[in-house]
Amino acid sequence: MSARRLFVAVATAASLLPLGAHAQATRAPVRRPVAKPVAKPVAEPPASPAIMGDDSLTMKFEVSGIPVILRRVTANNVVAANLYLLGGARQLTPATQGIELMLLEASERGTQKYPRDLLRSKMARLGSAIGVSAGADWTSMGLRATTTGFDSTWAIMADRVVAPRIDAPDVEFVREQFVTAVSQRKDSPDALLDFLADSMAFAGHPYALEPTGSEASLKSITAAQLRDYHRTQMVTSRMLLVVVGNVSRSKVEKLVRESIGRLPRGTYAWSLPDPPADLPSGYVVEKRALPTNYLQGYFHGPKATSQDYAALRLACAVLSGRLFGEVRQRRNLSYSVNAPFVERAFSLGGLYVTTTQPDEVLSIMLQQIKALQEGIITEEGLEQLVQQFIVTYFLDNETNADQANMLARAELYQGDFRRASRFVQELRAVTPEEIQRAARTYMRNVRWAYVGDPAKVTGARLLRF
Repeated sequence: MSARRLFVAVATAASLLPLGAHAQATRAPVRRPVAKPVAKPVAEPPASPAIMGDDSLTMKFEVSGIPVILRRVTANNVVAANLYLLGGARQLTPATQGIELMLLEASERGTQKYPRDLLRSKMARLGSAIGVSAGADWTSMGLRATTTGFDSTWAIMADRVVAPRIDAPDVEFVREQFVTAVSQRKDSPDALLDFLADSMAFAGHPYALEPTGSEASLKSITAAQLRDYHRTQMVTSRMLLVVVGNVSRSKVEKLVRESIGRLPRGTYAWSLPDPPADLPSGYVVEKRALPTNYLQGYFHGPKATSQDYAALRLACAVLSGRLFGEVRQRRNLSYSVNAPFVERAFSLGGLYVTTTQPDEVLSIMLQQIKALQEGIITEEGLEQLVQQFIVTYFLDNETNADQANMLARAELYQGDFRRASRFVQELRAVTPEEIQRAARTYMRNVRWAYVGDPAKVTGARLLRF
């Protein structure tokens, strides 16, 4: 089930909860990033729910200087192995946006051991998949394979990291795909909105750079630059490996040691990024002739290590439920409205709607935020909210690959992979008063992006948040 469909299901159920005067609850889904020109992993069966929070089956060790987190899952025969290259946007400049993703995608065109045709035929026979994605804090390269095909798939993925060919014709092929994908962002209102909102929220911060690249940067990056980037930046000090599946520690150690473990160590040291500047409210308007108008606003939340992190997550869930009830169910002003919570080293909360009457919806949004800041959700309402949130969160994070990402976020953002299994405890520990405090502290200075008819939105209304 997609995040948007899941949101509708949970919000509808939440409208029936017996909550306090200022509390209707639902889960706020993280809005998915726009489609990127990357390979898509194969589907996999879910892991056992009993395993997802069991630390006794998860271990951390080091191989050739690379931290490795291994979770043994015996409920299926799929292995997910995600290699995280740390740094993300902080690795980039305006001129090199997209360089790491471009390098890893070009490696799919062939390596020293596996020329393009051989690589593709072996992957087809294995029925495995290797995907690449780039984010604000890291680039990930992940494989999905059966237990019997894991060794062979790992060999291909590792060689793509260690020894890509990076031939000029292949680089040009990938460049053309990337430039086309980025240029098409202007044709999708939601994709354009995401791009504008992120740029507004992080003006002056590395997060404002685009890990997937801009048209200008992608057109200028050369094969020689990619080779130099590989030589200097593919180092083990930038790596974290997370493996989830029915595979032994000894096998993982052997595979790593004989492949990516042979790369140079380098001098990179992971740290959380500096917090973004506390910017005032602001907005950007992109004129488009559309049947409806699109609004996305972000406000900065606490860092992932803060006690307020879970409280703001739930505050956004409560706000999503209230907006769903008021904007969609009662007034029929939108088919899509929510208050997303975005997980990064420094979290984001947000407001999203597509509507023909943005000014009216903005007034409702401001009313609901003030109600959340002034009122307190009941204990009974909070308990039902948390329970519903837990169920839907784990539905979104039930596969081996999803669990690998959960473990990586806990390790890198919170300093300990075991925090992933404490997720439920941390949610249950949040009090109604902490939700109110999070709303008062963080739901302010919203930075907006608007795509649609400028005549339909009043700038002064956007600046009230």
